[in-house]
Amino acid sequence: MHQPHIAPRPTPELTPGVQELEEQERRLVFGRFTYDDAWALGSLLVRLARERRAPVAIDIHRAGQQLFHAALPGSALDNDAWIARKRRVVERYGASSYLVGTRFRAKGTTFEDSSRLDPDTYAAHGGSFPITVEGAGVIGAVTVSGLPQLQDHRLVVEALEEFLGRSAG
Repeated sequence: MHQPHIAPRPTPELTPGVQELEEQERRLVFGRFTYDDAWALGSLLVRLARERRAPVAIDIHRAGQQLFHAALPGSALDNDAWIARKRRVVERYGASSYLVGTRFRAKGTTFEDSSRLDPDTYAAHGGSFPITVEGAGVIGAVTVSGLPQLQDHRLVVEALEEFLGRSAG
């Protein structure tokens, strides 16, 4: 008897939970973070994004100063607005924009409904990750905008893992 060919159901991308996201932040810590580090990390992100033809904008801020910015083909002015909104979440909460949004969702609500912050100023969407220096804490943020939020987050994490030589596992 001939069985019809049934295509396997696509599996949804696993969404990281609060614990996994917090572990990323504990692991991805710098000993120091200089202007040269910002250039090298930003350049690494540009390379990774170009390899994937990702239409993103990339931004690195330290202590309020923009140290790196790049806009790749397919990105738009709107990506810069998203970068600013996601970065403000990192600056305010000291955690990645994706982790902040995930914490609200884990409580059964949303950042927009419960944070009491202006959504035109703050966005708890994935893509901005704290630059944490041992002994100093969060001193800045590295941000990507242009992909779905989980992909923005994962691109930044992948670059940080490569840059710091600290992969998961």
